[in-house]
Order: sequence, then structure tokens, then C-alpha cells
Amino acid sequence: MRNSCKLTHTLMALFALLVLSSVALAADPGVAYPTASPVSDQKAGSVLFYNLYSSSVSAPNSQNSRVNITNTNPTSVANVHIFFVDGATCSIADSYICLTENQTAAFLASDVDPGTTGYIVAVATNDFGCPIQFNWLIGDVYVKLSSGHAANLTAESFNARTATPVACDGASITTILNFDDGFYDRAPRTIAVSNIPSRADANDTLVILNRVGGSLVTGAATLGSIFGIVYDDAENPLSFTFTAGVCQFRSSLSDNFPRLAPRFQQFIPAGRSGWAKFYALGENTALSGAVINYNPNAGTAANAFNGGHNMHKLTLTTSAQLTIPVFPSNCGF
Repeated sequence: MRNSCKLTHTLMALFALLVLSSVALAADPGVAYPTASPVSDQKAGSVLFYNLYSSSVSAPNSQNSRVNITNTNPTSVANVHIFFVDGATCSIADSYICLTENQTAAFLASDVDPGTTGYIVAVATNDFGCPIQFNWLIGDVYVKLSSGHAANLTAESFNARTATPVACDGASITTILNFDDGFYDRAPRTIAVSNIPSRADANDTLVILNRVGGSLVTGAATLGSIFGIVYDDAENPLSFTFTAGVCQFRSSLSDNFPRLAPRFQQFIPAGRSGWAKFYALGENTALSGAVINYNPNAGTAANAFNGGHNMHKLTLTTSAQLTIPVFPSNCGF
């Protein structure tokens, strides 16, 4: 009888352990996000693109970024090669971050790349440093600028479409990521700001444009010539062009930028709003971007708001490429 009770208790304990294990390892409900899906800031992927990070050496309390990255895979570890691109010089700094199953990590820009403003690219790799299909990474960045602009920007995610998305092995020094809808998702070609509030109502709308392409070995590609159209809320369009010899362009929308006729503040007067779209004049040049609004009256006026988001993607291109260096990670899983 005593042995029978012991056996019953043992079986119950094993059953409870199996139940707990099944809960911990059960697949998420719903249909899996399709591998063949467009670039998005609302899915997991193998390459993450953070549209903005910044920090100040002298005033990190007022200008800084908290970068977050998460491995959503419940059974596999992740080697992630992170590239910090200086928006003004297009120079590159890089490091690895090692994520165990279901692990999230966060760091301050002031701790790893102080005094730099630009964008970040994170690439899932194997132990050799070769990019792999690992569509499980998600991320975001909290950014605050001394100008008062602040937002949480979700990382743009690119899926690897095949099990072997690049030509790479242990003898490789560099490799190329092709955002061509065959190896990785296509990159944005035309991007848009869905709403621009009037500057006359104390709004300061900051636009960030990034070039997706070039080399993360020798230097990221510059934006070049940009074409844009601003529409007011009565559907009237005004176009503009400018040239940016940098890989990240940042400017507040005002009478100084973009150059419109009539000027921006006359075109979108007090109490009105508009929207805008941008694309590069270089053939098949890919862009990514974000917009952040700052209004000092947000705490006292019902129609004043602060915040930001990534730009919308209106069209895509199959021609964007990124060259990255290949060397072993220090993860040692």
C-alpha cells in the first residue's frame, strides 16, 4: 500500500512537471508570421535596423538612447553582430551581443558609443560570423534629444528568406546582404510622414532619413539627392529637392527646410496640417526613416502632443545591399 502511494505521488509529480514543461515550451497561439513578408517594425527578423540613436558626452541625462534587443526563440541562442553607423561621417563601430533563449538585453548609447548620432544595424550570425536565417529578433530604442524630442522607435525588421541567405563560410572576410526579396526582405524605396502639424502651433517636427546600403566595413553609403512632396490638408502639393552627403539626414520642418514656394509655415498655417513623402533620386536607392514631434505645450494644451514613429513605407526596392565584415563572435555558447 505504501509503495502504491509512493508510485502515485511520483506519477503525479511527473505529470505536473510535464504540464509545466509543456506550458513553458508550447508554441504561441495563432498562425506563424510568414517568412515571405515585407520589411516591418511589427515582426521578428534576422536583421534589425534602428532608425536613430544618440548620446551626448557632456549631457547624457538630456541626450541619450536606450537600445533594446530580444531573442524570442525559446530553444536557440543568438549571436548578434551590431553595427553603429555615425550619421555624419558614415564610419562604423561594431560589437557582438550574445542572447540566450528568450533573453532580452538593453544598453545605453552613452556607455558603448558616446557622443555619436546615427543608426544601428543588428545581424544574426553563426559562430563564424556568417549571417544566418534566424527570424526571431525584435528590438526598439528609447531616444531623447537635448532639443526636447523623444520617442520609442521600434526596430525595422528584415526576414532572411532562405536557410543560407549569404555566401559565407569560416574562411570569409566579408559577405553581402541582398535585400532583394529572395535572400532578405526588400528595403523601402519611398517613405512617408502621415501627418505634419503646423509649426505655428508650437510643433517642432524632426525628420530623420537614413540610407540603407553601402559597406559596414569601409563606410555606409550616403543619401545623395532626395526628392520630396509636401501636401497640405486640402490636397495641394509642393515639391522640393536637396542633396545630403551623409548617410543620416536630420532636420526640423520649418521655413529653412524643406525649401518650398510658398514657405513651409505659410503652406501649413496655424490650425492646419499636412503630410509628406520622400525618395532618393539615385537609381533604386533604399531609405528608412522616422519622425519625432516636440511641442512644449503638451502638458497644458489639449491639441499639443509629443512622440514619434518610423516612417511609412509606400514602395520597395530589390536593389539594396549591405556589405559586412565576417569574424567569429565571442559568445562561446
